[in-house]
Amino acid sequence: MIRICMIGTGYVGLVSGACLADFGHRVTCVDILADRIAAIERGEMPFYEPGLDVLVAKNVREERLSFTTDLATGMRGADVVFIAVQTPQSENSGEADLTYVWEVGKQIGQLLDSYKVVVTKSTVPVGTARKLQAIIRAALPAPVEFDMASNPEFLREGSSIEDFMRPDRVVIGTESPRAEALMRAIYRPLFLLDTPIFHCPRIETAELIKYASNSFLAVKISFINEIAAIAERVGADVSQIAKAMGLDRRIGGKFLHAGLGYGGSCFPKDTHALCHIAREHGERMSIVEAAVAVNAGLPERAIAKARDLLGDFAGKTVALLGLSFKPNTDDIRCAGSRPIARRLLDGGARLRVHDPVAMDNYRRVFPEPTYCKSAYDACEGADLAILVTEWNEYRQLDFDHLGEIMKARRLLDCRNVYSRELVAPFGFTYRSFGRPELADHEVKA
Repeated sequence: MIRICMIGTGYVGLVSGACLADFGHRVTCVDILADRIAAIERGEMPFYEPGLDVLVAKNVREERLSFTTDLATGMRGADVVFIAVQTPQSENSGEADLTYVWEVGKQIGQLLDSYKVVVTKSTVPVGTARKLQAIIRAALPAPVEFDMASNPEFLREGSSIEDFMRPDRVVIGTESPRAEALMRAIYRPLFLLDTPIFHCPRIETAELIKYASNSFLAVKISFINEIAAIAERVGADVSQIAKAMGLDRRIGGKFLHAGLGYGGSCFPKDTHALCHIAREHGERMSIVEAAVAVNAGLPERAIAKARDLLGDFAGKTVALLGLSFKPNTDDIRCAGSRPIARRLLDGGARLRVHDPVAMDNYRRVFPEPTYCKSAYDACEGADLAILVTEWNEYRQLDFDHLGEIMKARRLLDCRNVYSRELVAPFGFTYRSFGRPELADHEVKA
């Protein structure tokens, strides 16, 4: 058993802390937000993640996981200190804001009284660990030995527990054999799964791996969306194109899904940060910059399709099905639904919306829509339904019933969940991304 202090109970910190406790380690999670800590101790999670409440409760009950607002308590007796505080994107430059990281570094230095490995778990720019090491050392009241490590996370919202428990790889960046041995011991339970433990003897390599990985996946998403635009023009089907491409093992089928593109916190923040890192060092990530630009334009493509279906938005009722940026999360950061909702509202449309878990978060940003108890409730009297997020409960809609309750049978499918062949027999005019816009058998509403 290794004693771990996890600083930060946001998405990365709380999920990582609970999973490490489930590995059998003794984990103390620290956060300055007293209300958040109190809520977690009551079993109330600060965000929606399937299974997290059960995992936290289990490990609290078995006394492997605890919570505190006092960093000194969290660090007392700890072998490893993980930093998992937020690193938000700067509004102007796109670089990561490391204010919280630097502040935590000073506090760690002031409290360090025995050897520990200090690990950056948050996604941070290249060079952060070395700067953090200097900050900690400068804050030490007396000389104490410690080592730095980078252990980037690769967690997908909605499936983060599975990602942590069964990862494709674990990346550890450290130049200290002692720190490497301790980090390998933390992840020893994964050896039974033959999980590759990828050690980087240069800590900068580990820091850059996270940005490179996420940015490459973002490029893949934007690429297939550009193919989708061409497919629409020439009468091809992007879904079939993507499947054929994915059968090539050099390419793979994951992240080749046309639609509204990527959102959330990771891909938008990491792509912008990588572009900033490149500029800072006299280079340019031209491909990533292009991917960012393509992704930013996708909601406008949805608006153009909605306008084609409705004409003027004024006085029309539109149902938005799905508000979070992806299924199985309540995260609405950079969600495709947001610019769509804004344009519709500004155009005079009445919005009726539904999402299984994200409506409370959405209401704080968009108080204007009518928030509905189900997808069918949202579609009541609608001139157009827009499927924005591919939640499971939207994958088998009853189109007979929808046709009866909607004012007009129109569906804009922003995730290509359905097909024209499936919905046209029910009298629906259908639009999606990357499929031929018109077909002889299409039934006009």
